[in-house]
Amino acid sequence: MVLLVHASLSSIGWVPGGEQALHEALVAAVGERGTLVMPTQSWQLCDPAYLNEAHVPAAWWPEIRDTLPAFDPARTPTRTMGALAELFRTHPGTLRSAHPHRSFAAAGPHTREVVATHDLDSPVGERSPLRALVDLGGWVLLLGVGHKKSTTLHLAEHRCDYPGKHTVRNTAPILVDGTRTRVGWEELWVADDDFDQVGAEFAASSGLVRSAQVGHADALLMPQRDLVEFAASWFPRHRDAAAFSQDSTAWNAR
Repeated sequence: MVLLVHASLSSIGWVPGGEQALHEALVAAVGERGTLVMPTQSWQLCDPAYLNEAHVPAAWWPEIRDTLPAFDPARTPTRTMGALAELFRTHPGTLRSAHPHRSFAAAGPHTREVVATHDLDSPVGERSPLRALVDLGGWVLLLGVGHKKSTTLHLAEHRCDYPGKHTVRNTAPILVDGTRTRVGWEELWVADDDFDQVGAEFAASSGLVRSAQVGHADALLMPQRDLVEFAASWFPRHRDAAAFSQDSTAWNAR
C-alpha cells in the first residue's frame, strides 16, 4: 500500500535500534511494492508574523525575514516531526516535496507521483502530496499519536465550507535560480482542535479503522479517502467561527 505514517517513537517505549529499527520494520511491512510517506515539515522557515511566537518580539521580524536560510530539501531539518521522520528524509532513495514549510518525503514505487506537485499556496490542499495520496488510494497510520497529528484532515478542510474559514499570508525563503529569495502567498488558515473528535467519530461510524498495540503505543490504520470524505462532511456541521479566533491579526499589524 501507499502508507502515510505519523509516529512517536517515545510513545512506543524503548526499541532496540530506535528510529532505524522502526524505519526498517515499516519498510518490511509495506514490502518492495509499497510506498512509505511521512510529513517532513519545517516550521522554522514560516514567516515570524504567521508563527507569532511569544518569545519572538515583532521588532525582530524584519531581520528574521532577511536572514532565515533558504529551504533546501536535502539540508533543511524537520521540526516537531519526530526522530523517525528526520531519519526518513535523509535515507537513500527518499525524495522530499518542495514546500518550504509543509513538505512530505516518500520512498517506494509511487514516490515521484507523491512529491511531484506541492504549490506554495496549497501546503495541505489540492495541489499537495495529500491529494496525490488520496488519488493513489493511500492509507494513514497513526503510531503512538492521535488524530490531532493527522495532516490528512487538513485536506478535508480544503474540500468543504465552514464558519470562519479564511486565508492568511505566509512567506518563506527559497532558492530561485540559485538565489535566496523571500516569496509570499495566501494559504488556508487550518485548525486541529477538533481532529480527535472527528477521528473518533469516523472510527465509530465507519468500522474502517484497524487498531493494534505496538509496544506501549496505540496504532490506528485507516483508508485515507474515506477519512477525508467523512471529515469534509463533518466540519460544516460541527465547526463555528470561534474555532478560528487566531487569524491574520499579526500580519495586519506588521
